Amino acid sequence: MLVRLLYASRAVNTNPEAIESILHQSRDHNPHCGVTGVLCYGGGIFLQAIEGGRMAISELYGHIQRDPRHKDVVLLHYEEISERRFAGWTMGEVNMTRINASILLKYAEKPELDPYSVSGKVSLALLEELMATASIIGRA
Repeated sequence: MLVRLLYASRAVNTNPEAIESILHQSRDHNPHCGVTGVLCYGGGIFLQAIEGGRMAISELYGHIQRDPRHKDVVLLHYEEISERRFAGWTMGEVNMTRINASILLKYAEKPELDPYSVSGKVSLALLEELMATASIIGRA
């Protein structure tokens, strides 16, 4: 059974090398577990959608909750799915420098990434729009 999980967390270490390390580890680990997804990072906040088998996603989310690189981990959305939305992505990365502020304002009070202040469905809609506007890099 396939599921999709969306969560938010705050980065403990916000230097670019630490963020790149998380992406690299995801891209190395996820294909072996059948996990696909996309990661959005901005202002010290991660917004990530992951999808795959129920057990694989459950185990990965548990690992993220215990990962010392993340704090304030919050489950935003969880659903059973019939097909993947991010099938071509082992871990895509949203290029925050290419995001038009009007896209963020469409979904939030301020033009900044803050999934803590909106619903999970709104955060998922934001990720979908970012994919549609080619703001996501790093398909590998």
